[in-house]
Amino acid sequence: MEAVNLTNCDREPIQIPGAIQPHGLLFVLSEPDFRMIQVSENTDKILGIDPADLCDRPLEELLDGGGIKAICGCLERNFEEANPLGLEFAAASGFSRSFNGIVHRTPGGDIVLELEPAQGGENGDFFQFYRPVKNALGKIQKTENLAELCDLIVGEVRNLTGFDRVMIYRFNEAGDGQVIAENKKADLDPFLGLHYPDSDIPKQAKYLYTLNWLRLIPDVNYQPVGLLAGTEEISAPLDMSYSVLRSVSPIHIEYLKNMGVAASMSISLIRQNRLWGLIACHHETPKFVPYEIRTHAEFLGQLMSTELGQKEANENLTYKLHLKDIQAQFVERLTGAADFVAELTANPESLLQLTGASGVIVCEKETIAPFGQTPAPEEISPLVDWLSDRFDRDLFVTNSLPELYPAARTYSGIASGLLAMAISKIQHRYVLWFRPEMVQTVTWAGNPDKPKRVEADGSLTIFPRESFEAWKEIVRHQSSPWLPCEIEGAVELRQAIVDIVLRQADELAHINCELERSNSELDAFAYIASHDLKEPLRGIHNYATFLLEDYQDALQEDGAEKLQTLVRLTKRMESLIDSLLKFSRLGRQELQMQPIDLNQLLSESVEIFQMNPRWSGCTISIPRPLPTVRGDRVLIEEIFSNLISNAFKYNNNSEKFAEIGWQESPVPESEMVTLYVRDNGIGIRDRHLESVFRIFKRLHAAGKYGGGTGAGLTIVKKIVERHGGTIWVESVYKQGTTFLFTLPQSHLNIILESDSDRC
Repeated sequence: MEAVNLTNCDREPIQIPGAIQPHGLLFVLSEPDFRMIQVSENTDKILGIDPADLCDRPLEELLDGGGIKAICGCLERNFEEANPLGLEFAAASGFSRSFNGIVHRTPGGDIVLELEPAQGGENGDFFQFYRPVKNALGKIQKTENLAELCDLIVGEVRNLTGFDRVMIYRFNEAGDGQVIAENKKADLDPFLGLHYPDSDIPKQAKYLYTLNWLRLIPDVNYQPVGLLAGTEEISAPLDMSYSVLRSVSPIHIEYLKNMGVAASMSISLIRQNRLWGLIACHHETPKFVPYEIRTHAEFLGQLMSTELGQKEANENLTYKLHLKDIQAQFVERLTGAADFVAELTANPESLLQLTGASGVIVCEKETIAPFGQTPAPEEISPLVDWLSDRFDRDLFVTNSLPELYPAARTYSGIASGLLAMAISKIQHRYVLWFRPEMVQTVTWAGNPDKPKRVEADGSLTIFPRESFEAWKEIVRHQSSPWLPCEIEGAVELRQAIVDIVLRQADELAHINCELERSNSELDAFAYIASHDLKEPLRGIHNYATFLLEDYQDALQEDGAEKLQTLVRLTKRMESLIDSLLKFSRLGRQELQMQPIDLNQLLSESVEIFQMNPRWSGCTISIPRPLPTVRGDRVLIEEIFSNLISNAFKYNNNSEKFAEIGWQESPVPESEMVTLYVRDNGIGIRDRHLESVFRIFKRLHAAGKYGGGTGAGLTIVKKIVERHGGTIWVESVYKQGTTFLFTLPQSHLNIILESDSDRC
């Protein structure tokens, strides 16, 4: 097996040492006959029987029927409830010897029986256990906070066990430990307040502490006792994770010797299934603690573990209530707010107090709102980019940001601590709280850097510390740690914001659904109304025409003029109804999407304009080949037809032109292309730019500039929006107008050369 040192102790298989401590015996039993298939090699010293003579023999040869029955009953129950068993074993001298028997199954299913010689006067009287436990429980319940609880427990455990020193050792998030309570002999140097590095207790040892609540080493100078197997083949080393006699790592033994400890006992403190800390007991001379007393001490550790949550909750209770009050105020203000960012930043002092921060930044897309002491705005964007994939359930917490993000060293004085929450990564909504550097002196139990030695082969061997004298270290680039209640405040604030955003999204979705239904109904109504109105209108027009043709001579002059006006009005109304019918159909018809070569489409449109004598002398210019778009060919043609007609219609110049072109997208690989139609016409006043797309909105008298219904641009806008695009207008009054609109690009690259044409 590889030699164990601190270089590789994290990989040491301490659960399978293949040996026990010598103050007891260990048997591995087969089922169902309870043969001893493995025995510890010290049976000759304790029972006077050679271990080789015990292998493969039935246990009943050493133990009476009552003992075998007790072991069977133990296997059928919870081991913690049944152990220890009072067992009488036959010794070589012919006399029996009393043991405390501890039975368990290994993770692999093996039955293990461990025997500890019973101490004189030891018995299982219920009241011997009940009275001290009841007394301790009453005292525990009266403690108000964690400090009082810890001081009480170390005193109770020391009075119960008689150890020279009893400490409570608490782990932090990094795995380092600190002595937070101590009860000791007066002549011993105090360890209270000392820190111990994470490497002092390897990870696999911490894991075993969660399986076994108590660990005893009566004498650090013991010689390990191996296990002897019988004739039955052993497939794997015995897993001793649950064994009370398991031999200890030589590294740990050396560590204890360097501390001047001759015997030790540790009791696990577990909170929420995690190792919170240890009750550590040290003695300057060898010391065996009987099983019954160990059970009492272990129970005290379990009682303390159940109280940890409540006592920690009582710490800083006034401060926690203050944070809850601030949080409630935020939730109340945010409820029903249209802009939660504005509500967050309306009271920056409360936002800082919510987490006990000295600075906070609210990020909304490209906007950064800093309050208090924060890094410069130009330093925030790189930090947010770095954070983007480091959130855990939308939260990131550290009190040593420069250690994780070296760029933060330049501003560690104001931002060594960071508590960040992501409200929406897609929309780049974040809240970042900062805390300044808190330069502190940490007192270690000896230099945490272990002594090293370079071996002959060039390898590095690390040894346990030999000195445990107080060693001070100045810690930089760290803030005060974020308390759980402060982190909880940020989490609950985020949840309130998310609930509000989701509710607003639901309301918006409902409104959109209602609008969609209303629009559909309006489209249907417009279609039906315009279609049904055309028939009576056509009748009015026809009868007015008949009256003019058949009775014009009989009518007075003003009567004929009135009939002519009626005919003109019916034609005007028919044009309006046609436009309304066309507009209503746009919202109902399915688009026939296909690639459209705009060069070919415009070539055909130019020919149509050339054939119309009304546009004689008008110029259509296409400076460069147009791209290929994706859309409904008939509707896209309608866009250009309307815009070109308007370019010529609203134009007082003798030489009228319309330029058709396109612009490169500022966004690489954009799905949309921007097109334009530019003219040299009369232009549009600035105050009318917002209203040109309203249906039947005319900027001129009905008969001026060749008439028209005022629905053309509305139809153009509807077509563009049906294609997922947008349209807008730029104009200089009396100089000309440019209509710009976007359409989906086609992946087909069809380009035809197109020269300028005249019509």
